[in-house]
Amino acid sequence: MNKSIAGFRIFNDENDFSRMKNNMRYYLPAGEKQKFSQFLRDVKIHKENIADEITKLLAEKSCLVQVIAYCVMPTHFHLVLKQMKENGIENYLTNISNAYSHYFNTKIERKGPLWVGRFKSVLVESDNQLIHLTRYIHLNPVSAGLVANASDWKYSSYAEYVDPGSVKYPICDFQGLISFTGDQYKKFVDDQADYQRELEVIKHLSLE
Repeated sequence: MNKSIAGFRIFNDENDFSRMKNNMRYYLPAGEKQKFSQFLRDVKIHKENIADEITKLLAEKSCLVQVIAYCVMPTHFHLVLKQMKENGIENYLTNISNAYSHYFNTKIERKGPLWVGRFKSVLVESDNQLIHLTRYIHLNPVSAGLVANASDWKYSSYAEYVDPGSVKYPICDFQGLISFTGDQYKKFVDDQADYQRELEVIKHLSLE
């Protein structure tokens, strides 16, 4: 995960969230590529649907990482990643973070770093830890009070888990890692929602 400096809100509207999700897809393939901002300038000449162009790139090359789950929040993002190439995770996170910084700073005419620092990472050591981590990430917007249900937050991979057919441009690949059906996963997440809200309240009280 990584977060903005001083808790600055860096994802403010549909364009911001969509830009980050496009970054996340664009930088999946391994190998040299032009910056995403230049890619957008080039393809806009003859294609309005950027997501379709990124899909073509994904079909052509192997990936740096496998995205298992994600959630983009107003001030930070969470990713669960499986490394597929040497230094894949570091290269991938550097690329998407730098690309978003360039976009955001240009948008609001700002200069300087956007993120607190290098991303924070934790090794997932078991299948049980993995499935609970995905639930924690998907419930982040709920515990933060942004939405009532995980399904209400459009900027996470939750829909890819519970209703994959509804997602036109998926980011995640968790085949062979998550064995739940969509209905089973929905129940698994919903059953924990109230408890995670309570943990969030306790955490804030302990910091006061």
